[in-house]
Amino acid sequence: MEEKTVKYKSYAFALRIIKAYKFLSSEQREFVLSKQLLRSGTAVGALIREAEHAESKADFIHKMSIALKEANEAEYWLMLLHDSEFIDNKSFSSITSDCQELIKMLVSIIKSSKENNKKD
Repeated sequence: MEEKTVKYKSYAFALRIIKAYKFLSSEQREFVLSKQLLRSGTAVGALIREAEHAESKADFIHKMSIALKEANEAEYWLMLLHDSEFIDNKSFSSITSDCQELIKMLVSIIKSSKENNKKD
């Protein structure tokens, strides 16, 4: 059940990242950091989708772990954009909250998958 939730939440997060990228590139004229955010923020959902058809439990855990790394990286770019005043406090708090929720979900999925993998 949690995997379906993380799938939908990561898709919604990717859409928010795309909107943030459009704003940052057109309104703020910021291209470097926003492109990094776009890449990492949309990669999370793509990797989760990839994990749906993993070849093994180990492959599933690996893909979800990479998704976690991308979510962590997206949070880093968001922090940089906020601290360099490209993103206001309200927007930052909202999108970072979504990112942190994804990170927590991915950590939980990875942890439980590793535990279940040991039992098999």
